[in-house]
Amino acid sequence: MKKLVVFTMCSLLTVLASQSLTAQTLSDCARTELQDPARIVYQCAGGITLEAEAATALGITERTADERPTDAELSSDGLYVEVTPGSGPFQIRTPHAIAAVRGTVYVVDVTTTMTAVFVRRGEVSVSHAGSSEEVVLTPGLGVDVVPGEPLVTRRWPAERVENLLQRFGR
Repeated sequence: MKKLVVFTMCSLLTVLASQSLTAQTLSDCARTELQDPARIVYQCAGGITLEAEAATALGITERTADERPTDAELSSDGLYVEVTPGSGPFQIRTPHAIAAVRGTVYVVDVTTTMTAVFVRRGEVSVSHAGSSEEVVLTPGLGVDVVPGEPLVTRRWPAERVENLLQRFGR
């Protein structure tokens, strides 16, 4: 089963890599613009809230029949994610990583060289894009996903967490 999932993810990532996604692809979600700092909040069906930095390249790539997002792609900048516990699976794909969750609050930050994932509440499994290597993050833990390097979970220093959360007005 794991091999099939990895193969499917690899195939899907290959298709998605050729598409340019922007925030406008979230048209089925209620959109609210916030200031200080500038960001956009998307309230989506099924208990999914995505709070994106103003310039974030973000798109919903898969939905259930009732329009609940199950997969999103983030190709730049930061995203604060809240998923209602018990609402079903949800994952964020980046050029470097896949962050999958079952109900939690976490942040995904993408640069040209890596993806950082930090968990505030709940659990998130993180893997390299196209790999079966996986780590599970719990509150206060983060991982920097760099292509070709092993995944190492760490308790992030308070300053790094504070700097990341300030980008989302927290």
